[in-house]
Amino acid sequence: MSINPEEVGELVDKVVFINRVAKVVKGGRRFSFSALIVVGDQNGHVGAGLGKANEVPEAIRKGTDRAKRNLFRIPLIKGTIPHEIMGEFGAASVLMRPAAPGTGVIAGGGVRPVLEVAGVTDILTKSFGTSNPHNVIHAVVVALKALRSPGRRARRPHVAEMRGTPAADGRGSLKD
Repeated sequence: MSINPEEVGELVDKVVFINRVAKVVKGGRRFSFSALIVVGDQNGHVGAGLGKANEVPEAIRKGTDRAKRNLFRIPLIKGTIPHEIMGEFGAASVLMRPAAPGTGVIAGGGVRPVLEVAGVTDILTKSFGTSNPHNVIHAVVVALKALRSPGRRARRPHVAEMRGTPAADGRGSLKD
């Protein structure tokens, strides 16, 4: 499901979070860094990546490379998402709702940079649970990957049809 970064237009990257990690060794502390990066073309393509290194610039470069490898497409309708969706990862939950033109990006924490680089211009979001940027961004990515455009939602078969059991509204098939 990944997209080749060369096929997408110019990518914009944003550093969401840089963390300094200390490893205690015999002679003292060894410091290393991790960088959480999101990239996107501001036209419906977005990806997130985590880079780790002994120096900050190297961690950012690695995170950007990973984010480019994780690019995926989201369906946008007039700058917003096609339907309401909830994404969950770990203790983080993110609720995203489509918004009318002119609303802007109502989002905080790690949610805003992901939506900005994806090209979403109007959306309402609420983050629940942990504010850990790693889990929040992963929850946003889970939600964005689960989005369906109106045409794809209409063609989806009913659960009863997929299971081969009768449905209450008569849309299922009777096998026995």
